[in-house]
This record gives sequence, structure tokens and C-alpha cells, in this order.
Amino acid sequence: MENVLDVYKRPYDAEFPVVCMDETPRQLDKETRQAIAAAPGRPERHDYEYERCGVYTVFMANEPLAGARLTKVTERKTKSDWAQFIRELAAQYPKAQKITLVMDNLNTHKPGSFYETFSPPEAKSLWDRFEFVYTPKHGSWLNMAEIELNVLIGQCLSAPWKASHKHKRRLQLGKPIAITATPRSTGNLLQRTPE
Repeated sequence: MENVLDVYKRPYDAEFPVVCMDETPRQLDKETRQAIAAAPGRPERHDYEYERCGVYTVFMANEPLAGARLTKVTERKTKSDWAQFIRELAAQYPKAQKITLVMDNLNTHKPGSFYETFSPPEAKSLWDRFEFVYTPKHGSWLNMAEIELNVLIGQCLSAPWKASHKHKRRLQLGKPIAITATPRSTGNLLQRTPE
């Protein structure tokens, strides 16, 4: 735990950024019955029954000291999906000498994921760009990306998502949303995407 806290105490350095990364699975649901409209003194009512229309994974990396983040939505959460997300993350820091990445120790977050996804020279080159710092078992709450991801879910993804093309466009399935800096004072987590 102290190792992670020591990393967070480092001053901001653009050549050695500290970035946190996490992912979360989400389920697409379709209501099978018409909701009962709200009335004075009574909220709108939804039946508990739903039809499952698939799942997707939200990957997020954030750089707390810069107020920047990268998000990507994929249809799965495989070693290859993680490796490709990390490659896209590395591309956002072309001038960084070494990127410190704080994350949990999920079985996909290993060097083998790079070697299973990319050629050996590319895998080695990518692995060398990072210093990996793992949160302790049962200590993933130390990961600032997990905290930000939970806020994102509460603000944007907590309502049931209907499986529609409109929502898939909003999620930009499979396309990374580039690192964006937002003023820390606003508390906004997402840039609005056009529908």
C-alpha cells in the first residue's frame, strides 16, 4: 500500500507522468414491459424483468495531476483488449520517457498480454515505456481510476441502458476517446459527444 501512496506523492512531471487505469463491465438491458408513468406523489415505475442484450467494458486511464483521462469501450475484456488500450494510452504520451501506471493485479495486466497481442519487438518496446505499480490485493480502492470510474458510472451509466444504435454511438464502441484535460474545479468527468 505504501508503494502506491509514495507514487501519488510524486510531483507533476510531464516526462514521467503518473497514470491510473481500471476497467468495468457494463450490461445492456432492454425493458420487456412498458414503464408506468409518474403521477403526483408517485415516481415512474419500472418492472424488474428485462432482456439482456449483451455486455461491454469501459476502460479508463486518468492522470490525476493533469486532470486528463482516456476512455475506451470494447465488447469484451480480454488480454488483447487491455494490451491495445495500453498501446493507445502510450500513444497519448509521445514525449514521456517512462509512464508510471497504477492498476490492479488482474490476470490480464501482465507482460504476456503484450506478447500474445503484438510482435515481440513491439511488445518489448511497449513494456519498456511503462513502470507498472500494482495495488495490493483487496486494495484496489487505492487506484484513483477506480474512484473516477465509479463517479462516471454514478453520473452517466447508472440508469438502465437500452440496447440501441443511439447508445452505441454515445459510447463510441471500440473507439478511444482521447486524453482530455478538464478544469478540476468543474467536477465534470466527460466531454459530451455528439449524438
